[in-house]
Amino acid sequence: MSLRMLSSLSAILAIILIIAHPYNQALAMLGRRLAGTATDDATTANTEPASGICAAAEIMHGYKCQEYDVTTADGYILSLQRFPEGKNGGGGMNKQPVLLQHGVLVDGMTWLLNSADQSLALILADNGYDVWISNTRGTRFSRRHVSLDPSNPDFWDWTWDELVAHDLPASIDFVFKLTGQKIHYVGHSMGTLVALTSFSKGKQVDKVKSAALLSPIAYLSHMTTALGVLAARSFVGEITTIFGFAEFNPKGEPVANFLKVLCLDPKVDCFDLITALTGKNCCLNTSTVDLFLKNEPQSTSTKNLVHLAQTVRDRRLAKYDYGSANFNAEHYGDSQPPVYNLANIPHDLPLFLSYGGQDSLSDVKDVENLLDNLKLHDVDKINIQYIKDFAHADFIMGTTAKDIVYNQIMAFFKRHN
Repeated sequence: MSLRMLSSLSAILAIILIIAHPYNQALAMLGRRLAGTATDDATTANTEPASGICAAAEIMHGYKCQEYDVTTADGYILSLQRFPEGKNGGGGMNKQPVLLQHGVLVDGMTWLLNSADQSLALILADNGYDVWISNTRGTRFSRRHVSLDPSNPDFWDWTWDELVAHDLPASIDFVFKLTGQKIHYVGHSMGTLVALTSFSKGKQVDKVKSAALLSPIAYLSHMTTALGVLAARSFVGEITTIFGFAEFNPKGEPVANFLKVLCLDPKVDCFDLITALTGKNCCLNTSTVDLFLKNEPQSTSTKNLVHLAQTVRDRRLAKYDYGSANFNAEHYGDSQPPVYNLANIPHDLPLFLSYGGQDSLSDVKDVENLLDNLKLHDVDKINIQYIKDFAHADFIMGTTAKDIVYNQIMAFFKRHN
C-alpha cells in the first residue's frame, strides 16, 4: 500500500471515527416489548411487536415506546422511535414534540447510552415532552428501501446531501403531521451539520419551533486530533480503490485490517481512543465508556465519508464534489458544487448552540467561524453556551450533561414554546 493511499485512508477513517460515537450494543437483554409499527399516514402505532430500538434496549424498561416507519422521497424506509410519555405516565394530549438526530455511523441509541436519569431522550420524556428519535439511512434499523437491497451498491449511492434533502425533511414532516405541532429539534455533531445546511436551504423551517445544536459541526478546518490533521492534509479519492463506492462497513475485514495499521502510528493512541478522537472529555461514566469501547460503529456509505473528507480538505461547506468540472456540471449545472450559505438560515429561527473548550472535532475556532455566519441572527433568538471543560462525547455521555446542558435546553424550549 503506498504512503499516499495510506494517508488517504487515514483521512476517511479519521472523519468517521471522530464524528461517530459507537452505539450501545447491549441489546441482549431485551426491555419490555412496547413497540409497534406505523406507516406514513398512520395516526397511531400498531400493537404488533416489532424489532427495533424499542424492543432491543433494556434501558427503556418502564417507558412506553413506539416504533414508526417513514419513507423518504427517494425510497429509503427510516425507523423512528417515540416516547409519548415519561416513566410515570402523564401522556395527555398536545404534548410538545421533540426530535433527536444522531451523528454518522450510529443510530438513535446514541441518545440512550446512559441511565434513564442521564439520557436526554428519557429526561425529556419525564419532563412532559413527546420525544421522537430518528435513524438515518443505512443504520441498523433503517437498512430498507422500497426497491433496493443493502447488498446492491445503488443502495449506498448517497452522501449527507441526501440526508439534508430527504431524511431530515421526511422525519420532521412525519412528526409534524402526526402531532399537528411544530417541533423542537436536537442534534449532536453530524446531526447539527444536517440541520444547519437544511435550514440554510429553507427546508422544513416552517415546521420547526427551535433547534438545539450540541457540538455543532459545520466547518472542520481546525481539528486538533492527530487523525483530524491527517484528514485535513490528505487526498480523498483513492479511498474508493479499496472500499468502493458502496457500503462502508466498520465491522468488515478491510476496515479491521486498516485499523491495525493505523494503530501502529505513534501519534495514534489506540489505548485511549476516545480522548485521541474527541478530545479530553471531563465527565464520562466508567460503565458507559466500557460500552462505548466494546461496541463497533455501524455502516454508512463510502461516498458519504468522502464528502465529509472533502469538507475538511476544501475548507468550505459545499455539496458533494464529483471530481471533475464536467461531472459537477452534469449534476449541478456548474463546474463547482454549490456552497451551503449558513447566513441564509432564517434570522428569527430560535437556535441554542452548546460547544466545549476541549472538543477536538468541533473546535472552538471552527465554531467561531460558524457563529460569524450567524452574526445577523436576531439577538433574542440565539443562545450560545460555551463549556470550558467539555469535549465531544461529554454532550451525550457526560454525567454532568443534565445539569449543565440538558436543563438549559429545556429552559430554552420553554422560552420558545
